[in-house]
Amino acid sequence: MYIFAIESSCDDTAAAVIHVDMCHRINVLSSIVSSQIETHALYGGVVPEIASRAHCEAISHVAREAIQTAGITLSDIGAVAVTFAPGLIGSLLVGVSFAKSLAAVLDVPLIPVNHIEAHVAASYAENPNLEPPYLALVVSGGHTSLYDVSDHITFTEIGGTTDDAAGEAFDKVGRVMGMPYPGGAAMDKLAAVGFLTWDPSKKDALHFPSPAKNDDSLNLSFSGIKTAAINHIHTTRQRLKLEDDAPLPDEIRAEIAAAFTHAVCTGIAKKLDLALKGHKYTSLVMAGGVAANSHLRRHVSEVCEGNGVEFVVPSPKLCGDNAVMTAAQGYHMVRYGLTADSTLNAFASDEGAEEYLTALKKLWR
Repeated sequence: MYIFAIESSCDDTAAAVIHVDMCHRINVLSSIVSSQIETHALYGGVVPEIASRAHCEAISHVAREAIQTAGITLSDIGAVAVTFAPGLIGSLLVGVSFAKSLAAVLDVPLIPVNHIEAHVAASYAENPNLEPPYLALVVSGGHTSLYDVSDHITFTEIGGTTDDAAGEAFDKVGRVMGMPYPGGAAMDKLAAVGFLTWDPSKKDALHFPSPAKNDDSLNLSFSGIKTAAINHIHTTRQRLKLEDDAPLPDEIRAEIAAAFTHAVCTGIAKKLDLALKGHKYTSLVMAGGVAANSHLRRHVSEVCEGNGVEFVVPSPKLCGDNAVMTAAQGYHMVRYGLTADSTLNAFASDEGAEEYLTALKKLWR
């Protein structure tokens, strides 16, 4: 079965084609992503209106390239999957409208895919033996959540951030330090430099508060650590009497990046360890844009090893927004008969997505 997919939840216009064989193995035939990073870097973050307009300009070209690269024709497509929630409503509507039209013209099933569930499903493309149940950690610019994945279409949130997401915190602190957008990737590299000299065991070492709530829950909070880091940056600038446009010295920036990254990673690892000890999971799947962070990968890998649990994480190219993940989750959706009709709409919130999919599942049952 050939599945064509569209992802347009934020600032990347993506299309992909996968082929799934009788053994449910996924073969990625194409994955095309048109990025808007250079456009939004001028503003230090994503501008929703600009993003949706850019999707309109790019989506036809991206879709055509995905089909041509896959070496198939439109008549080969057996289903069309699309991210319908959550995300920027204008951006989502572009993808949903395109997918609805294509599915109608081809007379094939239209599959509504939750963006968060799709991030987790990215692992199926590279790990054919992965099967639920398992624990999933989604870490991105908009989400930091823990899910009990009981089957391919049932995700139950059991913990996560109560305010900011880890990715948003990385980006904001990086931006305040004068790092290029998006700040998360730059922070990863800078922290590696900082770890060469920053030692958390030293008495005078810089430390930031842990995002792990000091209770038995699986919840985190990144608002406090983000504020602490930004205040430290401003205080340091004042102490050094730097001009407004003068950057912090490289060694100080590296120290801040290392201390901040250490606090974020150890905080997440603490809650993961608690989740693994409280349940009988055999696998942990980490997904989302921040899952590409090398330091977080190391910490989560150590937690899994300590608990005798398999650690599954997509390659970095499948951690960010892409349409392969949408197609992968779309395949499992269509297996259960969870398809939409021409009334499919986009939803900006997780709640809207959950309500819609719950209604679909009731129809299926």
